Amino acid sequence: MTYCVAIKLKTGLVFCTDSRTNAGVDQVNSYSKLHRFNSFADRKFFLLTAGNLATTQAVIKAMQNDLEAGAPFNLANAHSTTEVADYVGRLSVQIQQKYVAGGPMAGFDASASFIVGGQILGREADIYLVYPEGNHIAAAKKHPFLQIGETKYGKPIIERIINSQTAPETAMLCALVSMDSTIHSNATVGPPVELLYYAKDNFQGEDTQYFFDEGDPQLAKLSNAWNDKICAAFSGLPPLGDPFYN
Repeated sequence: MTYCVAIKLKTGLVFCTDSRTNAGVDQVNSYSKLHRFNSFADRKFFLLTAGNLATTQAVIKAMQNDLEAGAPFNLANAHSTTEVADYVGRLSVQIQQKYVAGGPMAGFDASASFIVGGQILGREADIYLVYPEGNHIAAAKKHPFLQIGETKYGKPIIERIINSQTAPETAMLCALVSMDSTIHSNATVGPPVELLYYAKDNFQGEDTQYFFDEGDPQLAKLSNAWNDKICAAFSGLPPLGDPFYN
């Protein structure tokens, strides 16, 4: 399992993901789930992945091959980020087709989900969730974030804090707290954790990036501080008042 979240702000985009792909008694594997396509003068794209690792890696490779070969449609000639989301959905469905009933590996679950984010010069920075079926949705204005993977544990904090006017630093901290809550509640989600902020119109400059490995002191400090604040807030809740009886 995995957990990925993307946040759309007025000032840019925040991406946060774990790197765990397999958790068990004998083996834990880690692969980056944050992929960057940033070798352009007028555009930048980011891809978060969840689901079957073979499918997600094949989609990334196909996108790279199409770029190198100058395919009729590729990231270099896309007119919008929503076109890129459609493109990722098509590639994902095509790759999954080899595993459908009747194929050589029938019954194998090859499904995958993606979050596509980025910006093209003259257009708005945006994020889209691409479902295993290939269709996609955009982030809602009221709740400008998208999640894939193990979403339920990290959602409450983001829903309470995030809006389009949230400062980048706050949004990044919120994404990390969301990740920390998920890691504590699900053993299949875990470090390393990758965090990135893309400032809108920053096509050629460096993005703000953090990488938190297992046992990272900064991540541990944040986790402990959040736990202490939650406990303090809970102890300060108003009493229930007098009970009533039927």
